[in-house]
Amino acid sequence: MSQSSLDDDELFGEAAEEMRADVEEHLDAAREQLPAADDVWTVDADNTLGVLNALRSALDTGDVEEHLRDAKKAFVVGERADAFEDADDLEAEIEAVEGVLGDLETAREQVGELASTIPELRSALEDAHEGGEDEAESADDDENEEDEA
Repeated sequence: MSQSSLDDDELFGEAAEEMRADVEEHLDAAREQLPAADDVWTVDADNTLGVLNALRSALDTGDVEEHLRDAKKAFVVGERADAFEDADDLEAEIEAVEGVLGDLETAREQVGELASTIPELRSALEDAHEGGEDEAESADDDENEEDEA
């Protein structure tokens, strides 16, 4: 059995290519898990709470964070080993996906807070209107009693 003559530089070059491909593969997987723009923009619902719940569901990030973490791990190892000839493009792609993920998480939190506030607001408005009606009815009753006296 003959041994192929692979020198360290050749092996390192192959490993660097595989590492770069691994980072790119994880970034692609992360992008695929991002919600579609139309899913966030267009929702079907009968009321405000339905819209907010549909939007919160549309903002779900799935496994984006996991794929991004895997991409960053491979990138950090490759960068520290100085395996990438040009790591700037990979770093920019990681930062871009990371930025979108952060925006999604922030939006999801805000929508969640709003979704929990809207029912409370509706209830408070209903109570306020009912209280006003009760006061008006009470005033009408008082006037009627005075007229009868």
